[in-house]
Amino acid sequence: MKEIILIKNGEIALKGLNRSVFEDALQKALRHRLSKAGRFKIRRAQSTMFVEPQDDGCDMDLAAEAVGKVFGIVAYSRAAVCEKDMDVICTTAVDYLADQLRSAKTFKVVAKRSDKSFPLGSPEISAELGGYILSKFPHLKVDVHDPEVTVAAEIRDFAAYVRAGQLKGAGGIPVGTGGKAAILISGGIDSPVAAWMMAKRGMQLTAIHFASPPYTGPQAEAKVRDLLKKVSEYSGEIRFCIVPFTRIQEAIADNCQEEYFTIIMRRFMMRISERIARRNKCSALITGESLGQVASQTVGGLVCTDAVCNMPVFRPLIGMDKEEIIVRSREIGTFDISILPYEDCCTVFTPKHPRTKPLLDKVEAAEAALDIEALVEEAAENALFESI
Repeated sequence: MKEIILIKNGEIALKGLNRSVFEDALQKALRHRLSKAGRFKIRRAQSTMFVEPQDDGCDMDLAAEAVGKVFGIVAYSRAAVCEKDMDVICTTAVDYLADQLRSAKTFKVVAKRSDKSFPLGSPEISAELGGYILSKFPHLKVDVHDPEVTVAAEIRDFAAYVRAGQLKGAGGIPVGTGGKAAILISGGIDSPVAAWMMAKRGMQLTAIHFASPPYTGPQAEAKVRDLLKKVSEYSGEIRFCIVPFTRIQEAIADNCQEEYFTIIMRRFMMRISERIARRNKCSALITGESLGQVASQTVGGLVCTDAVCNMPVFRPLIGMDKEEIIVRSREIGTFDISILPYEDCCTVFTPKHPRTKPLLDKVEAAEAALDIEALVEEAAENALFESI
């Protein structure tokens, strides 16, 4: 029995004259993700994408898992392919869905006929298929409102397809169609979620991590790599940049007032990140900040950090509370990694009483003792890159 994957591409269908750009990007992403599961052919027809295995060695379980994590797909389903003949459709449905129907108590049938030359209409297809299923599984009852199994039959131009409902896709739009941005990534819960959310809106990511050895160790960097690997299951390849930050943090600690340590540190991170972002053709920065979550994330703190930027700063978590962020981190698989006890540079030289309502002129005066340009350029020049 031949099996394929049917894909619905959500909001791409609402695009205008540039719709093909999004469809091509989605098709490219699918080819890349499916390559680990075997050799597949992808084609588009009637607002659906068809993923067809080209040989017996294709791993359909792995392929379906990969499809579920590709941005741009709102729903997908595995389906059996058969002839456009009611007897064949009925026997295919019973054989293909036997395990699900055997273990269920209720079901319903939905039918779609896009091939208008087929002799039966959708209601007649549903009635005939439903009657046949009941004859083979007499323990079942029909429930049109809340069935355990929804059997779907689609009659299309090329063939008939039988499936059991649909699975929810990752949604969003294909990565790369929203431009490029640099995400400031720590080992915490928030920034990986922010990265995932902006990748969902089509952004191709460069991830920038600040390391402060010997205050932070290789385990902290390994933790961030593992977080980015989880995000990359959805976003595709991420360019990972590690910035040496020790000298800057020590300079801040030696020359600036303690209450401004965190704000000044954040301003340096933004300056360096913007410089690296521009060199890597990124048009925006992304952070995992949520308003009021910590002392540096007050309105005053954000004003002071943004003052050093000349490109947009996206904060997708800004209106979320911690519990909402944790829920999302569990959904995408980053939470258990984020809570591992390996600290990043944000916990180094943390002031006992940080300024929660800093004034920009005071912050600028506090950092005036530093050679800002030299420190920023040195850090940016010594950044190390790899792909994840």
